[in-house]
Amino acid sequence: MSKPVIAIVGRPNVGKSTLFNKLIGERRSIVEDTPGVTRDRIYGETEWCSRKLTIIDTGGIEPDSGDIILSQMRMQAEIAVESADVIIFLVDSSTGLTADDLEVARMLRRSHKPIIPVVNKCDRVGNPPDTFYEFYELGFDEDPIAVSSVHGSGTGDLLDAVLAHLPEETEEEDDDAGIKVALIGKPNAGKSSLINRIAGEKRVIVSDIPGTTRDSIDTKVKNQYGNYTFIDTAGIRRSSKIKDSVEHYSVLRAHTAAERADVCMILIDAAEGITEQDEKIAGIAHEAGKAVIIVVNKWDSIPDKDSSTVKEFDNKIRIALSYMPYAPIMYVSALTGQRVSNLFEQINLVYSQSVLRISTGMLNDVLADATTRVQPPTDKGKRLKVFYMTQASVAPPTFVIFCNNAELFHFSYQRYIENCLRETFGFNGTPIKLVIRERGDKEE
Repeated sequence: MSKPVIAIVGRPNVGKSTLFNKLIGERRSIVEDTPGVTRDRIYGETEWCSRKLTIIDTGGIEPDSGDIILSQMRMQAEIAVESADVIIFLVDSSTGLTADDLEVARMLRRSHKPIIPVVNKCDRVGNPPDTFYEFYELGFDEDPIAVSSVHGSGTGDLLDAVLAHLPEETEEEDDDAGIKVALIGKPNAGKSSLINRIAGEKRVIVSDIPGTTRDSIDTKVKNQYGNYTFIDTAGIRRSSKIKDSVEHYSVLRAHTAAERADVCMILIDAAEGITEQDEKIAGIAHEAGKAVIIVVNKWDSIPDKDSSTVKEFDNKIRIALSYMPYAPIMYVSALTGQRVSNLFEQINLVYSQSVLRISTGMLNDVLADATTRVQPPTDKGKRLKVFYMTQASVAPPTFVIFCNNAELFHFSYQRYIENCLRETFGFNGTPIKLVIRERGDKEE
């Protein structure tokens, strides 16, 4: 089940970022932000009453401002509202109700989303300040909730109110969903075009159904290769003047789609080449432990191709995505259909590798050979002793290695062990996770 999206919206300087930090920083079982996204301060994750939530921190809305930066912030907030399941409308008790608050409220009502008015900076213990009651004039169905972003008071009531607006969690997709494949990438990389090509060529679509992630569409396809559910994250198609805002939120879309997927196809626009935004989006799939295929789309748009063109493009991708050397690269054209049919066999391959299980006996044969060929490192006279290895889980394949001293098990030696596993068993297209434990540690 994908996480519901909660957007914090309001005019500038009401404490949105402080509340955001409090919600994601002091709740139990917080999930780490996706690498590469924290710089943008777009979203984080938290858990409340065993329910995982994605929280969006937005720029302040100044409805009548002509300032370019403030206009960009307003548009980012509007996109966040569009993506959200529940909206937290944050206002400031120290200033009381303002004309801008009323205008923002009018904007939010047009979204037809559940809106929770929250009055921030109610820092004193006891009754809220007199200005708190002014915010009843906003006229929302929900009564205002008093919070202190600094101290955290009232945030529990706020999260309770959020959960009250969310549907009950349901089981994951039906059994005939097959392999779930998310197409993630920048806007205009060709995600929808590729879905349409896949659906049109095979002509055996079972159904088009709304996805559990807002603004995604699930397309079920059944063919000679198997059953598939393709998750298209297209949805935000805006003018070029807010391209930056759109690209920021494409990261959020990729994140929520990747959660539901077994395999992520990372689409790169051949005409643009690989960009920093592509690196961020690819990192989401990698950190989520998903099987990955790098798909270079619009290959037909590259003029004067020769035998070195693919090699040069491969090198650029491998340098930019150096953290995922395991991912296969495919060159396709959604427009012409070139090599699109080859994607199915690759999807089946990387999925099967991500759920591959290896017996403990075979793993320890590989481990013994690896430690014989390259001796474990020493540090200040202490030598690492590696005792044994076992597989804990799949998707991604996760291995627990027991040793005498976890601090001696340096990253470089972990990478060496990972490479030995790949040389022996493949694990093409999937990340591998190594968990290092000292003997006597409890397995979770």
